[in-house]
Amino acid sequence: MAQEQELIARLETGVLWLTLNRPERRNAISPTLYEALLEALDGAGRDPAVGAVVLAGAGAAFCAGGDVARMRRQADAPQPSPAQRVAAMRGRTRIVEYLHGMPKPTIAMIRGAAVGAGLSLALACDLRYGDGTARLRTGFAGVGVPGDFGGHYFLPRIVGPAKARELYLCSPMLSADEAAALGLLNEVYTPERLEPEVAGIARALACGPQPAIGRMKENLNDGLELGLADMLDRECARHVECVDSADHREAVRAFLEKRPPVFQSRVRADGGRDPE
Repeated sequence: MAQEQELIARLETGVLWLTLNRPERRNAISPTLYEALLEALDGAGRDPAVGAVVLAGAGAAFCAGGDVARMRRQADAPQPSPAQRVAAMRGRTRIVEYLHGMPKPTIAMIRGAAVGAGLSLALACDLRYGDGTARLRTGFAGVGVPGDFGGHYFLPRIVGPAKARELYLCSPMLSADEAAALGLLNEVYTPERLEPEVAGIARALACGPQPAIGRMKENLNDGLELGLADMLDRECARHVECVDSADHREAVRAFLEKRPPVFQSRVRADGGRDPE
């Protein structure tokens, strides 16, 4: 794709790679990039050729969050009403709802800075991997705002409420190893191994039993909010649904025959999906 595009999308072996492509601005999010991400993630959730999504940044940073230079220009321009601005912001934040809620695994591959809304994008993903250059920071206090894009939802659930308060109020810059120790990164790889390792994880997920993986993600998300009885109801319904599937029957046969399963609903290497 043309390099002037602010979001580069490529589909490989069932994995949709979405690369934020504003390296000269450390991939700070622009209005064009917001819209491109919304469109790509909405489509990915419904596309049977997509089995997993990887979000990455071009150049030396993952995402520096909002574009502060653009904020300065906007401050000098006539402003819509607060209600209009809230509505516009809320529309953009559907990005994190897609990353968190779509029935496909989402992965953040982090090199360099993941700050502010950029950190929130990473937190909304199911898995996060980085290399030794990764630097994570909430960063909002430094620009005089409380923060958006769901960070207040995700961060306490990952690191606990006390640590989340420290990370928001004091806004330290976390190294890759510090972020991994807190559970913000699942693994830290060397720079040369980061992309191959993430690609391998994403391909394995895309080749897995897609309905079961989607239901598993629904269960994990519901488990953050529901009481035990309601959660057990949903687990049972989704489990029985998948027990009756061709994927489950294949997995049982493969176990008994001591071979890897070949799931009928996996995403194929050519980007299609086998019939269920």
